[in-house]
Amino acid sequence: MSDTFTPIAPRPSPVKDSGLVPWIRRNLFADWRSTIVTLFVLGLLAWVLPGFIRWMLIDAVMRPDSEACQAARGVGACWGVVAEKYRIMLFGRYPFDEQWRPLVATSLMMGGLILSCVRFFWKPWLALMWVGILALFFILMGGGVFGLSDVRTDLWGGLPLTVMLATLSIFFAFPLAVVVALGRRGRLPAIRTACIVYIELIRGVPLISVLFMASFMFPLFMPQGVTLDVLVRVIAGITLFAAAYMAEIIRGGLQAIPKGQLEAADTLGLTYWQTQRKIVLPQALAMVVPSIMNTFISLFKDTSLVTIVSLYELTGALALALNADVNWRPFKLEAYLFITLIYFTVCFAMSRYSLWVEKQLSASKAR
Repeated sequence: MSDTFTPIAPRPSPVKDSGLVPWIRRNLFADWRSTIVTLFVLGLLAWVLPGFIRWMLIDAVMRPDSEACQAARGVGACWGVVAEKYRIMLFGRYPFDEQWRPLVATSLMMGGLILSCVRFFWKPWLALMWVGILALFFILMGGGVFGLSDVRTDLWGGLPLTVMLATLSIFFAFPLAVVVALGRRGRLPAIRTACIVYIELIRGVPLISVLFMASFMFPLFMPQGVTLDVLVRVIAGITLFAAAYMAEIIRGGLQAIPKGQLEAADTLGLTYWQTQRKIVLPQALAMVVPSIMNTFISLFKDTSLVTIVSLYELTGALALALNADVNWRPFKLEAYLFITLIYFTVCFAMSRYSLWVEKQLSASKAR
């Protein structure tokens, strides 16, 4: 008897698990709890957003007209305050006719930071490029050479000061943090004790106290007739503060390295610094990338505290722009939103770059 052909029932087609719709289903409507929360948030946005958009865009005053802004108070935003005061907000007390110099200097430094984040430019000449960028930055900002008028550092402010303080503090704090973290885990009691005292002393006080000491107390200990520029003292204070926090983060990564790897390095005859450079530090730093980036982001925002030593970065320059003009003083909210947008853009870019670095490290481990 011949066998009768019986077709196999078709299997269901595979469910697509990538794309927008699967992401929405997985993250917003995964179960009844997340569905309720999602619907509540959507309803809240539907209630709030129309009025916010009307205030921010539809009924807003865009032109720098203080009378029109006064007439629209409580109804629409006054973005005219940004159009009127943006140069003071961005460049502080820097001479008005010379503000092209901080614009070019900041563009150079921001361009250098962007290039430094691209793998293609991770070459030995990158350090030389930064030497040139920093030299041009201080020449343009300070002047006194090449026919540029001299501008004192206490007149620097706004975005150039914020970017410069954050960049230099990160550049100096990171290697110092690595050295301090290694010293704290070292075998020499004197060096280990010095590193512990430094870390605990700095972490036990707020940054405002460190800046105050660096700006007002430190000159009292200098020899008579010897002074350091306030900008140098502020950079040193922020650097020491950030390095203490990063040192503890890096120490956590160092402690996570299995002891067997260190014993294997000793067996191979590697010196202490060869072991740290080739085995320990690459793994330890990779483990703490998110925490280090959090410190970098916090450091960028903490530059706003330098106003206590009469250096007016972004938020300080905003106060300069509005406090002296009674016509625009009522519109601080719009001005602060403008500054907030700048801070958010930079911090968000830093966080996205941190995620990219983490993905690159995960890919290397997968291989």
